[in-house]
Amino acid sequence: MFLPFLFAGCSAEPSFKSVGVEEFSAIAEKENTIVVDVRRADEWAEGHLESATCNIDALQEDFTDKAKAILPKDKTIAIYCRSGRRSKAAATQLAEQGFEVVELDGGIISWQESGKGVVK
Repeated sequence: MFLPFLFAGCSAEPSFKSVGVEEFSAIAEKENTIVVDVRRADEWAEGHLESATCNIDALQEDFTDKAKAILPKDKTIAIYCRSGRRSKAAATQLAEQGFEVVELDGGIISWQESGKGVVK
């Protein structure tokens, strides 16, 4: 009878918070947050969030190594991609490394659909 509860506690994975545009925008404005675009460099060049301070391609094999070398663990890492798929995978990887991660659900697509702009 208690077995499901026992095993539920053992399978806890590092987690991240997935938030909508308005909450992500508020988090991105905080001093203790670093906004990271995890899309390809060509996608970054087409337009990115103004608050994004770096671009680390989540599809590259060395994504985690680059992130660990660049990002401080004492800050909140707010990440996004195009639609939210890559950023969710990247958020999982970063959370496994001990980062506090917030991910933009729906990516830059949802950002722009809400009327928020990007910079080039």
